[in-house]
Amino acid sequence: MGRHKNKNKKRRVWPKVLLIIILIIATVAGWFVYKTNKNGGGMQGMVATILGHNAEKLKDLDPLYFVVLGESIAGDSRLTDTIIVCKYDPKTQQAAMMSVPRDTYTGTGSAADATASYKINAAYNMGKTPERTVSILKRMTGLDLQYYVWVNTNVLKEIVDEIGGVWFTVPKDMHYIDVTQNLYIDLKEGYQLLDGDHAEQVVRYRHDNSTRSNYGPSYSSDYGVEDYGRMRTQREFIKATIEQTLKPENILKVGTFLDIAYKNIKTNIPMEVLKDYLPYAVNFSTDSLRMGLLPGSDTNKTKDNTWIYFANKSQTAKLVDQLFLHPELYDDDGNKIEVNETTNNVTVD
Repeated sequence: MGRHKNKNKKRRVWPKVLLIIILIIATVAGWFVYKTNKNGGGMQGMVATILGHNAEKLKDLDPLYFVVLGESIAGDSRLTDTIIVCKYDPKTQQAAMMSVPRDTYTGTGSAADATASYKINAAYNMGKTPERTVSILKRMTGLDLQYYVWVNTNVLKEIVDEIGGVWFTVPKDMHYIDVTQNLYIDLKEGYQLLDGDHAEQVVRYRHDNSTRSNYGPSYSSDYGVEDYGRMRTQREFIKATIEQTLKPENILKVGTFLDIAYKNIKTNIPMEVLKDYLPYAVNFSTDSLRMGLLPGSDTNKTKDNTWIYFANKSQTAKLVDQLFLHPELYDDDGNKIEVNETTNNVTVD
């Protein structure tokens, strides 16, 4: 009889325990939804809540400045042939990229004194660390540059393959072979789906092979020949890759992306800093990305007759202001917007 009463008592207790568990789950879920909404809602709010952010965190975040360095190896030399100064502002969701030609002069003398050792792509090889390149760009741009992101070209190939390829308009037919670099480029002009291998080809292309001693056809002059065309293609392809990687269906692949990054990227950005910016970066749209090229001109009238690119100081200062410091004062074509404070009318220079 006593055993029967105990069974009845247990049956009456279980519904209460189950109700308490449901109430706890509902409370936790409600708290999570509340915090997610307070942190901006959507994927941004979810990631921010998981990482322990509060509603005030975004207000404390300054724009993040960093330099992307793509390394190439030629013999015993390690050169940075891709150099891009970048900014991301989580408050405004605006970003900027400025390509820096690999032949940019880093010295202070005239062209007559310039030699190949003063090219910016040699700074990494001479200094053995990316910090030297970052320091030079900090001086040239006046930006508060502290961080670098060193990228192996494999990262691009692996990410592109992981997301199923990138749709991109190849600007021209590209044909180039360099057995010493194990580089084989063979692409047709036009809009197409590029896998990882073809993605590497399109961002490394400068000019075609030639049967003569000089180079074969390059990009058209209005597009930007040789390195200038390549830098433009790199910026546009990076933009397309970011846009297609941030699609909702790829969010669940974030673990794989982190594994790819861990193998192919080196950076001095602290993990706690990355965790601060990550929740807001998931909402980024490439429509808010502005891009440009360090203004200047090149010449081979140098001490060792090598081609060197000389940045134009005044034009550089204007582009830095336009892309990084005060983008809200410029329209999409780079014209400065003048606001009449008495009438609130907007005019463009």
